Amino acid sequence: MKIRYFQKGFNYAQDGRGNRLIFHLQGCNLRCPWCANPEGLSPRGALMVDFDWLRESCCPRGAVKNGALDRSFCADCDRPCVAMRQKGIRLSCAEAEVDALVSECAASAPMFFDGGGVTFTGGEVCMQLDAVGELLAKLGNLGIHRAIETNGSLPRTAELILLVDEWIMDFKHHDSQKHLQWLGAGNENVLDTLQRVCATHPDVLVRIPLMPGFNDAPADAEAFAALLGPIAAGDNVRMEVLTYHEFGKAKWAQCGMTYAMSGRVAPEARARLESALAAVGIRVVRT
Repeated sequence: MKIRYFQKGFNYAQDGRGNRLIFHLQGCNLRCPWCANPEGLSPRGALMVDFDWLRESCCPRGAVKNGALDRSFCADCDRPCVAMRQKGIRLSCAEAEVDALVSECAASAPMFFDGGGVTFTGGEVCMQLDAVGELLAKLGNLGIHRAIETNGSLPRTAELILLVDEWIMDFKHHDSQKHLQWLGAGNENVLDTLQRVCATHPDVLVRIPLMPGFNDAPADAEAFAALLGPIAAGDNVRMEVLTYHEFGKAKWAQCGMTYAMSGRVAPEARARLESALAAVGIRVVRT
């Protein structure tokens, strides 16, 4: 079985405890307009353009004209540009067999200090759930600490609970209709996953991404606390509030997509939400 991923590398304590090897898996079912990794949205992978190197010769089908890639050529194309030796157009992702990734993780084990291990994030890891499940099981057999970061919205997500040592997931909005309007799906499955995980898993980190005009109003802080207090106030759950940034904005243009987010989150909005969550017994952290 194979897994597609668009990025891998080490970081410390950002996506799980300790020093970790992070794999960003290809494909996502949501369409968050602030996404920092737009190249990971399409399961097929995105064609990314480096405008400094883009030439007409980069596409043998004639899709490059006047310094731009006409992506109408690309919809049903077999992408010969990807196989060419050129820098102007590249495919966002690579593909590897599960056993090859297991071997890579095992070879990296000396780097997993301070309780570290391997984290699978996205995109959305559960878009490739069967392969991810096989990979997690094999890493567990080797005694490697396993974490995933998920949006929790796919129906089979909870199948991974017993295969994960640290569970990280987003909870983006308390209102399902607004979740649907902005992201393309309601929050019913997210809430169901969150309830299951908080009730059964020993090590859970829930992240609320605070976004301007989406979930940063005073009423949102109260609603988050009222909804999450009965679910996430256990000793096994930590919660973190992340604030909006534009780190991935340039990649939207490279992928031929329009970045639609704007505005900023007021500093007091983060403190307000953190205080509301703490007031209902939730353990709030900053990593």
